[in-house]
Amino acid sequence: MFKDYPDVMTVKQVSQALGIGLNKTYELVNNRVIGSKRIGKKILVPKHCLIDFIESARYNITL
Repeated sequence: MFKDYPDVMTVKQVSQALGIGLNKTYELVNNRVIGSKRIGKKILVPKHCLIDFIESARYNITL
């Protein structure tokens, strides 16, 4: 899953991987829905955090 992406991604790369807008991706990262690390002004997202986010969707059941 996401094998064409590096192990640590920028928010822009996460946005492209998910096929969603950059603003929505920043919202997910800032609200800690997707795990990330801030180093100075740069926000980095480990690939395993993105995979955890995708896999968590199977447990979100709305009735």
